[in-house]
Amino acid sequence: MKKLSTVLVCAVILLFTCLPVHAGEQATAQEVIQKVYEAVEYISKAGESGFSEFNDSNGKWVWGGTYVFIMKCEPFPSLVTHPIKPKLIGKDLSKLKDKTGNYFFIQLCEATTKLKGGWVEYLWPKPGEKETSRKLSYCRQIPGTPYQAGAGIYDESISMEELNKMIK
Repeated sequence: MKKLSTVLVCAVILLFTCLPVHAGEQATAQEVIQKVYEAVEYISKAGESGFSEFNDSNGKWVWGGTYVFIMKCEPFPSLVTHPIKPKLIGKDLSKLKDKTGNYFFIQLCEATTKLKGGWVEYLWPKPGEKETSRKLSYCRQIPGTPYQAGAGIYDESISMEELNKMIK
């Protein structure tokens, strides 16, 4: 019995000392906005030669369970870079919808017509998972180019209203 108590106490201590580490690993909405702004600035300066960095799954554009992607909305929505699912690059994504019928790539393109970009809500599997979760992606036009930069988070609780207040 004493041995079991000791194991339980150690397990509880371990759990509480590890929780902050795991909680800090997930990207926040504010970090997504910041990284997208950084990506917009980077591609504005580097041009298309900078795209390869966004395909590196171990690079600086992948962090906290998320990543920055570069897309193009014309002549149809398509990914130009994607560090997790490179097979999506160059494909016509205008018909891609989530399980609720939401054509989210079309919505991402629409969001980039706003001066500071916008958030889109849809269902998408987390990296390495098959089941879908609520994903919120922020996307913004890269000025002077036909490209857009975006990134997203998985969050069940934050409202679209809260997200939109962050970009105003």
